[in-house]
Amino acid sequence: MSALEQPLQQHTPMMQQYLALKAEHPDTLMFYRMGDFYELFFDDAKKAATLLDIGLTARGKSGGNAIPMAGVPYHAADNYISRLINLGESVVICEQVGDPKTSKGPVERKVTRIITPGTVSDEHYLEERRDNLLLALHSHKNQHGLAYFDMSSGRFNIMQLDSEDALLSELERLQAAEILLNETHSLINQFNAQQLPLRKRPEWDFDLTTATLSIKKQFGYHDLTGLDCAAYPLALCAAGSLLNYLKETQRTTLSHIQGLRVEQHSDYLILDAATRRNLELTQNLQGSQKHTLAAVIDHSKTAMGSRLLCRWLHQPIRDTKKLQLRHTIIGELLYHQNFLPIQELLQNTADIERIVTRITLGSARPRDLTQLRDTLALIPELFNHYRKLSKTAQQALNHVPKPQDDLLKCLTDAIIESPPQLIRDGGVIAPGFDHELDELRNLSANANEYLVQLEQREKEATGLSTLKVGYNRVHGYYIEISKAQAATAPTHYTRRQTLKNAERFITEELKGFEDKVLSAKERALAREKALYESILQHLAEHTEQLQSLATALAEFDVFANFAERAESLNLTAPTFTDSPGIDIQQGRHLVVEHERQADFTPNDLHLQKNRRMLIITGPNMGGKSTYMRQTALITLLSYIGSFVPAQTVTIGPIDRIFTRIGASDDLASGRSTFMVEMSETANILHNATENSLVLMDEIGRGTSTFDGLSLAWASAQHLAQSIQAFTLFATHYFELTALPESAPNCHNVHLNAVEHDERIVFLHTVSDGAASQSYGLQVAQLAGVPSKVIQMAKSKLHSLEKPTTYQPIQTALNFEPEPEEESLALSALRDLNPDELSPRQAQDALYQLKRLLQQ
Repeated sequence: MSALEQPLQQHTPMMQQYLALKAEHPDTLMFYRMGDFYELFFDDAKKAATLLDIGLTARGKSGGNAIPMAGVPYHAADNYISRLINLGESVVICEQVGDPKTSKGPVERKVTRIITPGTVSDEHYLEERRDNLLLALHSHKNQHGLAYFDMSSGRFNIMQLDSEDALLSELERLQAAEILLNETHSLINQFNAQQLPLRKRPEWDFDLTTATLSIKKQFGYHDLTGLDCAAYPLALCAAGSLLNYLKETQRTTLSHIQGLRVEQHSDYLILDAATRRNLELTQNLQGSQKHTLAAVIDHSKTAMGSRLLCRWLHQPIRDTKKLQLRHTIIGELLYHQNFLPIQELLQNTADIERIVTRITLGSARPRDLTQLRDTLALIPELFNHYRKLSKTAQQALNHVPKPQDDLLKCLTDAIIESPPQLIRDGGVIAPGFDHELDELRNLSANANEYLVQLEQREKEATGLSTLKVGYNRVHGYYIEISKAQAATAPTHYTRRQTLKNAERFITEELKGFEDKVLSAKERALAREKALYESILQHLAEHTEQLQSLATALAEFDVFANFAERAESLNLTAPTFTDSPGIDIQQGRHLVVEHERQADFTPNDLHLQKNRRMLIITGPNMGGKSTYMRQTALITLLSYIGSFVPAQTVTIGPIDRIFTRIGASDDLASGRSTFMVEMSETANILHNATENSLVLMDEIGRGTSTFDGLSLAWASAQHLAQSIQAFTLFATHYFELTALPESAPNCHNVHLNAVEHDERIVFLHTVSDGAASQSYGLQVAQLAGVPSKVIQMAKSKLHSLEKPTTYQPIQTALNFEPEPEEESLALSALRDLNPDELSPRQAQDALYQLKRLLQQ
C-alpha cells in the first residue's frame, strides 16, 4: 500500500494537512508553502522533478514510508509555474494563512489559487502578443455550443454551430489554451488524437438550468432576453460550465468580465480550418510565426494592438460600411502623416488590458500601477490626435481614448516613482499620501538619530568608553560593553547576551524604544498593504472605463499600423461593390514579395458573373500557388479593413474563402494523404456558395491517373456550373483545359516559362490560354535529380508522346452525350487507329469507351 492510500491517522500532522488538501485536487500539481519554499510531495514531486529538472529528495517518513519531495524557492516560483503552464499542466497554490507564532501544530494552510493554462493572468505565464483563451464545448447530435473567455481581457463570447466542420474551423481559429468538455463527449477520441488541451468535466456541469442561473447571477440579469441568446441553448450550457470553472479556480469575484456577446457566423467571412492553415495567417505550416501574413502586416507598437489584429485576421467582417470607415481612418492618417507620432506615443504605453484584469483579481503588482500611471499620462496627447480626425473617421473606432485625470492623479499621489516589485517589503506608497503611514515611517527613520543620542548619554553617565548601542534581527536593540568594563555596568542594565569579548545589555528605556520602533515597522507595513489594497479596489471600480481605454488604444494602434504598412509596402485601398466578382490589377503576394530578394512580378485577376473559374496551368515553381494565395490574401485583407498589395482592387460580396492546397497525412486519425485531400474537397463542395472564393490546387494527384483526372474534372465542373463559386483551379491535368468548351464561365490562364540551353526560366506572369507543357523534367533537373535519370525520363516521355491522332479522345473527354448523341461519341472512339496510339493513349481511349458504355 502506498503512502497516499494509507489512512490519514497513520501520517504525521503535517502530512495529514497536506493529504486532506491534496485529496480535493488529485490531478493537479500542488505547490505547498513551507517557509521560503513551495514543496511538492509524493507523485507530484516525482512529476515536477522530471518536468522542471529539479532535485528529487526523500526527507523524513510518514506512515512508515519515506516522503518523496521536491521544492522551489517561493521568490522564484513564477518561473517554474510558467514552465509548467507552458507544458499544459495546472498548479494549485497552497499558502500559509495561520500565524506561526500562535499555531499549535502545523501552521494552517489553504488553497488560495488554482492556475490552469486557460485561466492565467500574470504576465509571467502569458505570451505577450497572443490571446490566451479558455473554451467550453457542449454538443448534441451535430449541433455544437461554444463559449470562450479571455481571462486577461474579460472578453466572453458564445456561438452555436451546426456542423463538425464548422466546429473544427472555430477550434483552429481560437487556438484555446484549455478546452472544457463533457467527459463523455462523442469527439473526445478525435480531439485527443489531435492533442487538443482537454479538461474533462462531469455531465451535470453542462446543465442548461444551472447554466442560466450562473449567467444571470454573474451579470445581474433578471432574464437573458436582452442577450438574444434563447436560440442557443448549447452555447449557454457551455457558458455556464465555463463560469463555474472560473469560480472554482479563481476563488474571487470576476468583475472584469465585460458581458456575454453572441457571435453570428453571418457577420463574418468564414474560413475553415484547412484554409487558415494553408494561408499561413499567423502560423506557418511548420508551426512558427516566420513567413506568415501577420509577420509582414503586423508592426503594431502594443501587445494589445497585435492581439486585436490577429483576431481581425482570423475573423474578417462582411459589413462593408464598417470596412469603408476603416479605410477612411487609414486614409486620413496617411494624408496627415500623423500615424508616426501616434506610434511613437503608443510605443511607450503598457498592456493595460491585462493590467486591469490583474487589478480586478487583486494580483496587480506595484510596477503594474506605475505602468498604468505612465500610460494614463500619455492619453491626453493621444486624445488630441483622435480629435483631429474627421467625424467619419472617428466612427471607425468603437471606443475613444479619453483622458482619465482622476485616476492619473490618484496613482501619481499614491505610488513612488520606482517602487519595488512586490508590496510585501513595503516602500511602495509615496510620502505625503497618508498621514498615519508617514508618522509610523518617521519613527523608524529617526531611530538611528535616537540611538546615537542614547549612546552618547550612556557613555557620559557611566564613564564606560567601550559602550555602544547596536541592533541585530535576532536579539533586537542592545547596549554592548567590552569584557574588561562589563563588571562595572550599572545595576539597572539587564544582561541580554554574552559574547566572547563583550557583554550585551538592555535597559527599560531601550526596551520601550525597541517595542515602539519594531511595532512601528510592523504597523507601517500593515498600513501600507491596506492602503495598496484600497488603491486596487478604487481602480477596480473603474474597470469598465479602463477596459474601454485599452480597447481604444488597441484599435488606434491597429489603424496607425495599417497606415504605416500602407506607406511602407505600397498598399492601396480596395473598392467594394454589390456586383459579384473580384478584379485585381497588378496584385502581389505580400509575404513572398517581402521575403524575396528580387523584384516580385505582379499579376492581374478578373472574376465576374460570367467568368467564375480560372483553370490555371503551368510548370511547378512557376507561381500558380503564389497567384492563388495572393488572391485569397488580398481578399482577406480587404475584409479586415486594411489596404492591399495591388494597383487597384474592386471586390464584390464574398461569404467564405476555401483552400485545397497541399496535403499531409493524418495517421493518428487513420487518414492517408489522399483521404485528407478528398475530405477537404468534400467540405468545399458541400459548403461553397456562389459568393465563395475557392482555391483548388492539384486535385486528384494522390491516386491513379484516370481516377484523379475524373475527380478533378467532376469537381471543377460542379464548382463552375452547379455552385458557380469564384474558383481558381490549378492543375497539371491538361485535359481540364478543355472544360471551357462545355462550361462558358470557365477560362484558361497559365504561368509563363521559357527554356534556354535545356534550362527553364520562370517568368511568373499570368497570361490567357492554357500552358503548352508542364516542364516537369526541367524542374526535376533544377532540383538536382541525377542527369542519368533525367535522360532516361526524356526517353520514356518521348515514347509516351509519339505523334498520334489524339483529338478524338479529347473530344470524347469533353463530350457529355445525350442518348441520341451517344453513337456519335462511340463512333469517335471507334474511328481511332490503335496503331497510331501510344500505350497511354490507347488505355485512355479504352477507359473513355468503357465510361460511355456504362452511361
